[in-house]
Amino acid sequence: MESEERERGMNSIAVGIGERIAKLGSSIPENELLRYFLASGFALGVDYGTLLLLTEVVGLHYLVSAAIGFMLGLVSVYLLSIHWVFTTRRVQKSHHEALIFAIIGFGGLGINELGLYLLTEALMLHYAVSKLLVTGLVFGWNFGIRKILLFR
Repeated sequence: MESEERERGMNSIAVGIGERIAKLGSSIPENELLRYFLASGFALGVDYGTLLLLTEVVGLHYLVSAAIGFMLGLVSVYLLSIHWVFTTRRVQKSHHEALIFAIIGFGGLGINELGLYLLTEALMLHYAVSKLLVTGLVFGWNFGIRKILLFR
């Protein structure tokens, strides 16, 4: 009897641990918009960090630094998008998908550079503040167009 109770207790502990592991696994976002937001946050860190590093430390002009940072962020978000964010793809050939993703990214780069320039030069904001303000617009563009053209 005592061994049966011990076995039930052990099973109960194992079930509890299994439930906790399952909850941990389910905490990974299932919503594409949320996953894209998280992936974009990572890419923004790459982008923004590169902008600051190249402008403040290396001494490049902020628009050159912004373009380089944006492209590095684009590569980051592409890799996260195809491996984690979007579950279904519209374009079957990966090289076509990468090309379309890049073309959309260049549209985002244009919005980024123009917005950064206008906010910094016309409104006299610091380039780092301008970048943060433009980010929301670029995020909306990139998610919307990529969702429509590349992923279901």
